[in-house]
Order: sequence, then structure tokens, then C-alpha cells
Amino acid sequence: MKKIAIVGRPNVGKSSLFNRLVKNRDAITSEQAGTTRDVKRRHFVVNNKEALLLDTGGLDKGCELFDKIKEMSLRAAYAADIILYMVDGKSIPEDEDKKFFYELQAMGKDMALVVNKIDNDKMKENLWDYYEFGTDAIFGISVAHNRNTVELLDWIADKIPEEDTIKEEEEVVEVIRESVSEVDDEEFFKNTRDEDDDGFTYWDDDEMDGVITDDSIFGDNDRIKEFDEEDINHIKIAIIGRTNVGKSSLLNALLGEERCVVSSVAGTTIDPIDETVQYKDKQITFVDTAGLRRRGRILGIEKYALMRTTEMLENSNMALVVLDASQPFLDLDEKIAGLVDSNRLACIIVLNKWDISKREDHDKIIVEIRDRFKFLSYAPILTLSALTHQRVDKLHDMILEINENYSQRISTSKVNEVIERALRRHTLPSVSGQVIRIYYATQYETRPPKIAIIMNKPSGLHFTYRRYLTNKMREAFNFTGTPLLFKAKKKGEK
Repeated sequence: MKKIAIVGRPNVGKSSLFNRLVKNRDAITSEQAGTTRDVKRRHFVVNNKEALLLDTGGLDKGCELFDKIKEMSLRAAYAADIILYMVDGKSIPEDEDKKFFYELQAMGKDMALVVNKIDNDKMKENLWDYYEFGTDAIFGISVAHNRNTVELLDWIADKIPEEDTIKEEEEVVEVIRESVSEVDDEEFFKNTRDEDDDGFTYWDDDEMDGVITDDSIFGDNDRIKEFDEEDINHIKIAIIGRTNVGKSSLLNALLGEERCVVSSVAGTTIDPIDETVQYKDKQITFVDTAGLRRRGRILGIEKYALMRTTEMLENSNMALVVLDASQPFLDLDEKIAGLVDSNRLACIIVLNKWDISKREDHDKIIVEIRDRFKFLSYAPILTLSALTHQRVDKLHDMILEINENYSQRISTSKVNEVIERALRRHTLPSVSGQVIRIYYATQYETRPPKIAIIMNKPSGLHFTYRRYLTNKMREAFNFTGTPLLFKAKKKGEK
């Protein structure tokens, strides 16, 4: 499959063209230069031919971060088969553009000069200045107004061989994401409860006085459905954490290549970057998400990046919660981990930067994590160093094991054996003198495992007894790394 790289200096419209070609608002766009930092990859179809499109960061120089973005972008261009070099048609040709263009042209690849922002017929005169680049493959377009793009698309299609033509019965798999343009920033932490700007409150066991009804745990729209093993071999993993804890370094270490820009600048990653690898018989998609900050410190386009992060969590099966072992844990770490809990994801807590951590008492740190992240008590903890690759190799096998737990189906007879033993040990307390009975239980869904408890009075299943049943199930079966949910139902209720 041909690779097509869109390259150019910052703020010329590369991500806008990328979105136009993949027919989706995938890459975050902004008037702010340097919005795109990592290389984003998507399959797309042009004239019934398939190719891999690469959106790259701007070719700029200056600080350490921009130098690394430039290096990553040029590397993508060198690896591509077709290069679309974009320039801003509203300005005169830049010497820096000519330098990059000639350097890439010398590689002998198919290359087009795309002059963007030619928004009307009068601006077509600006194209004459760009013929001094010495290429016949020059296209004056306006991505924003979708003007004069057909000729460019035909040129691209001509460079893609006939063997990449899609047959009618084949489907091209694309990652489809909803537009974030209308999402309210105040909805970002909609699944949390704030005490104040710095604090964060979780549902604590001691707070749950009285009877917890069924709808407290499951929404009204949650209905029992038949067990389905669809997509069990594809594991979608979000790598989350606050800024500068080493999420991008961890992704690079997991992939064994420099896929993401890594910098000491906090908030380097803006657009979520995903990469799929094959490990044993499973397909694993890792998503490096933008680092999360306190809401009061979110600036500019970063709010859109954070919205994309929450969207990635909704579409994931598992999360790697990355903590910085070299720094004290913050309340923000707990808030971020709470997003994993609210999305019912399988989870591994990754204690990164262990090579530079000054904390010598491993057991003490584990106790601190367990105390802070009680709601993720099921998540295993792995200490590692993404920089030196120390113990990173253990993550792949741990991911497969947890995916098995997250996807496992326990037979109804075995579930009821555990429930019966639990009832014999501790009977259900009565409510207002009424005896509460459990008739039977059955697992009805996986990823995460959900168990329906059929009883005479569902509202009589107290939260503490629900927790007791959860512990008994965990003792009987391996649910390490996965939440376990119960749903109380009446007989005959769907």
C-alpha cells in the first residue's frame, strides 16, 4: 500500500487537508502554529484506490520540541512513496520552503506542490510565484472552501497502482470519531463530582448509607443482552496520565520504535496517536493520549485534545494509568484514574520512571497507591522505566492475561455455586421485615464481566453485600485487572 505524506511548514493547512481526504475531523486543527506534533496515520480512498495518509508536524526550527517535530516529520516524508508539500498561497514563497522542497525532491519520489488558501479566482495570480519551485505538479487549492481539489485527487490516484484498487466486496477500515466542535468544556469531567477546583470526591464505601438501588450502578438504558464474543481478539488500550509522566515514551518503548515526539515540555502530545501491533494471536491498539491537567490550567486547543482523550477512553477496553514514580502522587492522579473507573475499563497501573525514583521502599509505595486508588483495587501495579525499557517487556503478556479476565465467560452453574456459598456464610439482611431472596445469578455480558442477580426485591441488595459478593467472585475466579459488575433484577424482567 502506498504511503502519502503531507508535509510543510507550520500553519499551512496540512491537518485540514488530511481531514478533508479521510472525510472526517480526525486531526485537531487550529490557527496556532505547531498544533500537529506527532505523525497521524489513516487509511483513505481516492478514486476507488486505497492508500495510507500521513499527517505530519510543521517543518520548523527553534526549541528542542520543534526540532524533534521536524525530525519526525522528515522521517515520515523519507519513508513515504508520495509527498504532498504544502505552502501558504497567501504569502510569497519562502526560501525555507524551497530548501525543504528541493531536499525532498532529490529523493526521486512522486511529489506535488500544493498551494493552499487560494480561496477565490483573484488569488490564482499568486500561483505564478510558486512556479519558480521548478515543478509541473503544482495545485492551487482551498481546503477551507473545498476549491479545485479534484485535479489534485486525480493526480494522487494516478500515482497509486491498480493493484491497490478496492474490490466491491471489500471494505476499508477507517477510525471514525465524532466531531468535538460542539462539546462543552464543562462536560469534560461529567462523570466526576468536584468539591472545589483542586479537590475531587469519589463514591466511598462509607458514604453509601442505606439501600443502593439497581439504577445507582447501571443506567436505565442498561438491559440484559446475550453474551457476545465479538472483537475479543482486538484489545484497544488508552495510555493516560497527567502531563510529563512518560506516556509517549512508554508507547515508543512498547512499539520498539520512535513513534511519538518525546520532550521535556509538558503537554507535548496534543492529538491522540494510535498504533496497532500484532502480539501472539491478538491485535493490540495503543493510544497515546494528551496529558491531563487541572481544569483551571487548560488553555486554547488543549481543551479539544482533552475531549479527544475522554472519547478514546469511551472506545477503549483497557487503560494504562501512568504515574510518575520520581514525584509525589497528586490529587489529579486520582481524578484521572477515576475516568478509568467511570468507563468500566480493565486497567494496569504503570509506575514509570522507576530508574530515577528516590523511593527505595517498594512495598511502601504500593501501599500508598492502594490507599489512594481504592476504586482500582483490582488493577495490578507494574514498576518500570520507559526510558531504559526496564520491565516494559512484561506489559505485553500482562495485557493478554487481563484481556482474558476482562473477556471471560463463567458458566451459570459455577456462578451460582459461589453465590450459594456466599449466602450460606452471610445471609442477606431483611428490609423493613421483608425477607430478601436471591433465586439465581448468571453472567450476561463480558468486557467487563456483568452478572445479573435475579431476586424478589432488587432494591434490597445493599451496596455492602454487593461488595461482599464481588470479593467472593474474585476469590473463586481470576478477575485481576478487570472490574466486576452486578445487576439486580426481578424474575421476568428484561
